[in-house]
Amino acid sequence: MHVVIGVIALVVAFGGDGETDQGGALMAIAGAPLGFIVLWFIAVTLSALAIWQVLDGILERKPSDDTPGQVKKWGQRVGKWGQAAIFFALGLIAASVALGAQVNAEKAAEDASRGLLVIPGGPIVLALIGLGIGIGGVIFIVMGIRRSFRTNVTLPHEGAGRSISGLGVAGFVAKGIALVILGILLVIASARSDADTAGGLDGALGALLGLPYGPLLVGMIGVGFIAHGLFCLFRARYAQLEPA
Repeated sequence: MHVVIGVIALVVAFGGDGETDQGGALMAIAGAPLGFIVLWFIAVTLSALAIWQVLDGILERKPSDDTPGQVKKWGQRVGKWGQAAIFFALGLIAASVALGAQVNAEKAAEDASRGLLVIPGGPIVLALIGLGIGIGGVIFIVMGIRRSFRTNVTLPHEGAGRSISGLGVAGFVAKGIALVILGILLVIASARSDADTAGGLDGALGALLGLPYGPLLVGMIGVGFIAHGLFCLFRARYAQLEPA
């Protein structure tokens, strides 16, 4: 999905049209020959990945009796279960698109933001969500620059390992930048009480297009998303799954 989003971002950067988010990627796949088969494959594998994250959280390794160790362990569990929820949701969306549903993630994000803005304390919640997404983006960028993602994979030290690591750097940084922009838009939307400013990944890259050298920046992020998708494929091969 990262590869498809990256390709759509490149098309948009060169003046084309498309939705540069998960929904847009799934709709693009649906329009391809035998796309519904690919969508069902995506739905099943995302669900499998979600189940893996749930079980990995339950069977969290490195148990510790001290309080800091317990806090860290539960923090890792919550993070994995949060990812599981996202994968389950994406799997359901993929299945829905395979059954013929039309998905507009950008409109859904705007509607959800609009619903928050009209309730007491909603703008604060929206701002906190934006802040959380922005912090997540910063973490992705730092992981890319410091190459800390290598702790979860066992890559060859020479040759292919360096190339795969380079894909990881480009992918993590690009995804982090997109998340930071998305977080900023949500914070702005909460400050202005304007749900139209909020949105998803498509809105974030759309905001970039309006900046000087915007198409170039969107194109670079598109290349980064493709790199991240390729890195994920190699990560499936070299993932560190054995207890440390």
